[in-house]
Amino acid sequence: MQMGVGSYQKLSALPREARDTLFLLAVIAWVLLPQVAQLPWWCNALTACVLLWRGVLAWHGRPLPNRRWMLALLVLAVGATLATYRTVLGREAGVTLIVILLALKTLELRAKRDAFVVFFLGFFTMLTGFFNSQSLLTAASMLLALLGLLTALVNAHMPVGKPPLLQAARSAAWMALLGAPIMALLFVLFPRLAPLWGMPSDALTGRSGLSNSMQVGSMASLALDGSVALRVRFTSPPPAQSALYWRGPVLSQFDGREWRPLRSGFAQRFAAPANLQVSGEPVSYEVTLEPSQRPWPMLLDATPNAPRLPGYELRMGYELRMGNDLQWQSDRPFSDIVRYSAQSYPVFRYGPLQRSLQLQDYLELPPGYNPRTLELAAQMRREPRFATADASTLVPAVLERLRSGGYRYTLDPGVYGQHSADEFWFGRKEGFCEHIASAFVVLMRALDVPARVVTGYQGGERNPVDGFWVVRQSDAHAWAEVWQAGVGWQRVDPTGAVAPGRIGQLTRLAAPQGLVASAVAALSPNLVLQLRDAWEAVNNGWNQWVLNYSQSKQLNLLKNLGFESPSWEDLGYVLIGVMVFLALCGAAWTLWERIQHDPWLRLLEQVRHRLRERGLPLPAQAPPRQLAQAVAAYWGAPSQALQDWLLRLEALRYAPSASLAGPTPALAQLRREWRREWRRMLRPS
Repeated sequence: MQMGVGSYQKLSALPREARDTLFLLAVIAWVLLPQVAQLPWWCNALTACVLLWRGVLAWHGRPLPNRRWMLALLVLAVGATLATYRTVLGREAGVTLIVILLALKTLELRAKRDAFVVFFLGFFTMLTGFFNSQSLLTAASMLLALLGLLTALVNAHMPVGKPPLLQAARSAAWMALLGAPIMALLFVLFPRLAPLWGMPSDALTGRSGLSNSMQVGSMASLALDGSVALRVRFTSPPPAQSALYWRGPVLSQFDGREWRPLRSGFAQRFAAPANLQVSGEPVSYEVTLEPSQRPWPMLLDATPNAPRLPGYELRMGYELRMGNDLQWQSDRPFSDIVRYSAQSYPVFRYGPLQRSLQLQDYLELPPGYNPRTLELAAQMRREPRFATADASTLVPAVLERLRSGGYRYTLDPGVYGQHSADEFWFGRKEGFCEHIASAFVVLMRALDVPARVVTGYQGGERNPVDGFWVVRQSDAHAWAEVWQAGVGWQRVDPTGAVAPGRIGQLTRLAAPQGLVASAVAALSPNLVLQLRDAWEAVNNGWNQWVLNYSQSKQLNLLKNLGFESPSWEDLGYVLIGVMVFLALCGAAWTLWERIQHDPWLRLLEQVRHRLRERGLPLPAQAPPRQLAQAVAAYWGAPSQALQDWLLRLEALRYAPSASLAGPTPALAQLRREWRREWRRMLRPS
């Protein structure tokens, strides 16, 4: 406790330069904190060491290092950047160098010019934080960083004395508050061609959890991830939760361990057409998809028409196409939060109605794998009731085996070996949805029934705060599709036979809670869920109204303002009009402020200006009495009346109750006398 009090007293007693430097270093650390996870370890270590070094120098009042240290550290940073990224260009390498340069520049704080360079490097570095995340938490963190940098900048413009940082912070907050309406108007009206300001994103590791392949056992970790994958707002009555199948990659090629999409090239070109037929009423909805780095939008089965992606239609490469497996894909991955609207039909059928060579791909099994499953299929076919049976008979029989055979749905099935289907059917008898779906499809193919694996998300939960349905990474799911003559492809979810509660709303997977969340849940079981729903509703509002404020919303705003068919030209005219109006308001404010500004000082400055024009050498801040003395020395007795006028001007300011040559006149009278007599007399000859 005494050590803490002593440190505080020493901090208060520090010279202003040291105090301001420590405050600036703390602000820079806060600016860099959100980027620690994206920067290389050596960059974080070097930056931390440099900032700590600079803080120690400021605390103890020691001199700054010479430029040889700076040059050595700079060469080290550039070399490490080249070794890490093989270039100094690009987003990651550029941000890394900017962070290092910002830290190194703090070792050169020898003059106010150096401080200004650090300020503006800090502003730029703060903006780079949005390259990795545009979430509400990131925005709040950057707002605090902005206020900190503004405080340091305002403080630097207070050169006299040791003004408290709180005073500079108030001025900075007031400046930010005054600028907020203008920033809001620019945000609303500034043209944008794509969501998230059209900012390009590098190919990073995907967050979606769904990939273009499925290795048995790879989805178990996803079930422990409670983060949001997508949010949905239904504009028509939503289907039952058990019918919410969000279609992802369709996997048809199996090598014994991994499922992949059907090979491209010749076989794909001659694949059977989709032949999609829908009926009944469609389900209309809007999806807000979190960044996935994947090229597929998540849609309900089945969606015959391409989803509408406002803001993306003007960007190259975002043309959507539906394959013969009903999966919609784009030519480019979705690297930002994107919102789209679609219509899906829960009642549908698709695929060929008669057996053909094109279905042979969905019967292939790798040789040498799962011999016991193949023998099980042969035994079933030897039974009279299954000898000539098709999918309509075989599928219910296999599902009944899953229901009554002691199979179990678990998140921890252990490591499967080479014969994953054999282990599931005859050994472990437990697994996650991918184990169940994979083993089911292998058995169906062994029974000569075309089948394949479909991955995506199943279910979702409605947020009672904002009414949006939330689909989480823990809702990642794998199911099967089997082909039946005269019907086409049909969805079969074998996991529902093992664990009916997994499909629907009875038993959902949940991520393990931390210590704090567990303690809160023990006191109030619903409090954690309520807090989570409230936070996700706020975050969703940020996504909907800020991150997804797209060009369509801008044009709709113009429609509400009376434009019949708004265009980008109309938006430009409105923006120019608003900027001109704001400029006129600023000019009017400046004029009013000048009028309201201290008129006594303004009149005194006019007198100084005229006297300088007449050749009197005067200091910049000469008071009226000094002006009177200069006039007396320059003109002598003939200027007595002007001297008296200057003394009366001084008395009005500093001795309004005194009497100099009669009552002290008001400022208006002095101003009239100036205009009538002295200004004309002091005009340069």
